[in-house]
Order: sequence, then structure tokens, then C-alpha cells
Amino acid sequence: MSVIVVATVFPVSEHRAEVLSALQDTVPLVHAEDGCDLYALHVGPDRFVLIEKWTSDDALSVHAQAQPLADLRARLAGKTIGDLDIQVMTAVPAGTGEQGSL
Repeated sequence: MSVIVVATVFPVSEHRAEVLSALQDTVPLVHAEDGCDLYALHVGPDRFVLIEKWTSDDALSVHAQAQPLADLRARLAGKTIGDLDIQVMTAVPAGTGEQGSL
């Protein structure tokens, strides 16, 4: 069963461009990781949100310890309000198959 993750980053306003750049640089590296079905970056007025889909808990565990995420955390040090807000979720399909789940 797929694992869905919503990761939210709250940048310090004066570092917003640097945080965005770090996230954009990381996306293709994560896309290359085994088990990554989706790693999509979104922007809001005061935050960046990554919507992720992993093939398994094991794949997500490997990602959590992988170099791209370690490098991202180093690049974000001192540039965010708190740490990444990571929410790991289980899909509850509803409605149509195409529209009701990731």
C-alpha cells in the first residue's frame, strides 16, 4: 500500500528565495530515489508544501535517511521557522478511482 506524506516548510521571510531554491534543487534528486511515485512542490503565501507518494514504508524510511534529504536539511538550517512539519498518512479512497486517491 502506498504511503502519502505532506511535508510543510515555513521559510523565514528574508530567506524565502533561498528555501525555494533548495527545495527545487532537491526535487529531481528525490525523484531518482527507489520507491518515489510522487514528490511535488507547491507554494502558498507563507509556506512550501511537498506532496509525496512512496511505494512502501520501507521506501519512505530509506528516503528519510538518504543524502538528498540530509543535504536539504543542511541548506535549510536557520532559514525556516522550526523544522519541517512531516505528516505521514494512509489514503482513504473515496469517490472515483482517479479523483479519490493519489
